[in-house]
Amino acid sequence: MIRTSNLRKIYTTEEVETTALDSVNIEIKAKEFVAIMGPSGCGKSTLLNIFGLLDNPSDGQYYFLNEEVSKYTERQRANMRKANIGFVFQSFNLIDELTVFENVELPLLYLGVGASQREKMVNEVLEKMQIMHRKDHFPQQLSGGQQQRVAVSRAVVAKPALILADEPTGNLDSANGEEVMNIMTKLNEGGTTIIMVTHSPHDSEFAHRVIHLFDGHVVTENYKEKFHV
Repeated sequence: MIRTSNLRKIYTTEEVETTALDSVNIEIKAKEFVAIMGPSGCGKSTLLNIFGLLDNPSDGQYYFLNEEVSKYTERQRANMRKANIGFVFQSFNLIDELTVFENVELPLLYLGVGASQREKMVNEVLEKMQIMHRKDHFPQQLSGGQQQRVAVSRAVVAKPALILADEPTGNLDSANGEEVMNIMTKLNEGGTTIIMVTHSPHDSEFAHRVIHLFDGHVVTENYKEKFHV
């Protein structure tokens, strides 16, 4: 599903040049669950942004679904992204002025899905995530765990091939964090590829493979279990 070749990302200001990623070579197969770990500033979020087509690399190649996408324009990236990728963030990134139902519905609006089909798909995912009873509530009326359930619902409602999760349990207590990781595991078992940035050794145990970054380099890769395509 994903392959990078000598991927580099350099940020340049008038005074300093910072190398966030340096010669990163990674391959991730469809249906894998991969955790990316490393200290703050090692390039984890930069790599996730490139995987999610939110940014382009400075050099090297990035292949997504067998397409070389590293030089895509913003419009090309947006079209590829909205059809294939869901995002889950530490800070939930829900829109306060929209209800739970409306937040989850957003990706389907962007895809041009009809109203009756949108309602069916949103209701299905809210039932699956056990948050249907809060569909008419606003984000600020929910607990942190409930907000993350809504965020995961929004990420998966369009049935994307890939979920990118950036510290998905970072703002949750241990019980709610465990619930979110169990949801991620079930999604992966259902065929969704998941790439998760995390500082948590506990959360990384849910992944098939852990990739460790340091100073923009891949330093180790550890398989937690045998992965079968």
